[in-house]
Amino acid sequence: MTWIRTIPPTEADEKLRQAMEMQRALYPPEYASPSAPNGDSVVASHSLIPDALYHIFAGYGALLSPELPLRRDQHEMIATMVSVTNRCFY
Repeated sequence: MTWIRTIPPTEADEKLRQAMEMQRALYPPEYASPSAPNGDSVVASHSLIPDALYHIFAGYGALLSPELPLRRDQHEMIATMVSVTNRCFY
């Protein structure tokens, strides 16, 4: 759970809702739903600044584009190794 205040999607204003939807559209379909059942996530931790939320996570979404030469499993392997290297648990 994040320790900072977040805005849940049910309370999002139009700007935040639009930023979340546009960011989510860039990700593979299996990322469409938050993995945390209560909505806590790295994305939600940016909900106070919708522009930052979109730009930060849209960049990663662009890197996951199926039009790029890497396969999905290669993307996942790179992301896993970066998390391991950074000692990040997610």
